[in-house]
Amino acid sequence: MAEYEKRVRELLSRHGCHFVRHGKGDHDIWHSPITGISVSVDTRIKSRHTANAIMKQSGINHHF
Repeated sequence: MAEYEKRVRELLSRHGCHFVRHGKGDHDIWHSPITGISVSVDTRIKSRHTANAIMKQSGINHHF
């Protein structure tokens, strides 16, 4: 099963998003300057659907 967490974080950073804080459990909060909202990112993303949802929420046009 593919691990998407590292690739998602790299794409977020590349598009100007920045880490804000650690959230509950194994989630981190990132802020997207594209949409102006904060996005919750799981530290263990195993589903491409979850990875795509994070990209969509952050305003990044990228599909896994």
